[in-house]
Amino acid sequence: MSERASDVFVHPMGICDSDTIGSGSRVWAFAHVQAGAVVGNDCNIGEGVFIEDAARLGDRVVIKNGVSVWGLVTLEDDVFAGPNVVFTNDFVPRAGQYRTPPDKWMPTLVRAGASLGANATIVCGITIGRHAFVGAGSVVTRDVPDYGIVVGNPARPIGWICECGERLAGAGTCPSCARKFEQSADGLVDITAP
Repeated sequence: MSERASDVFVHPMGICDSDTIGSGSRVWAFAHVQAGAVVGNDCNIGEGVFIEDAARLGDRVVIKNGVSVWGLVTLEDDVFAGPNVVFTNDFVPRAGQYRTPPDKWMPTLVRAGASLGANATIVCGITIGRHAFVGAGSVVTRDVPDYGIVVGNPARPIGWICECGERLAGAGTCPSCARKFEQSADGLVDITAP
């Protein structure tokens, strides 16, 4: 994807300065996508969302109202960011002479299929694993494993979740969709035959 698709919808009160936005994506009122941001196909960018120039969104990303996606934040395919989720990219933010230069900002990666509940805060420099689930209002200060559920301030692991949204006891078979999981160093691994 190297240019804005012809079927991108931008609300008359939205701003989309990016030339790299995929087919079927929607930018709603009072949202602003800066030039240089990359937005995949079929994304939904809610009201009042700000996407900075060095942010990257995969396909089918849903960003609900009031979210700011700062530079060096990457949301892979099928990520859900609930209302007022907060991302950061500077571990020690300061104004004036003590301001951190952009080359010292820290990246954040939200892997495919992860869901971030309303008002969650994602501190920079971490990775949220595939299909992980961050509870509403949580403050995430460390990596979240694939299929992990975290809640609280600071966010702590409380269990596992399937891609379909069913709570899991850990390794084994999902009672809802029959996916099979094994434990790994990165969390759970879906071993269901393709």
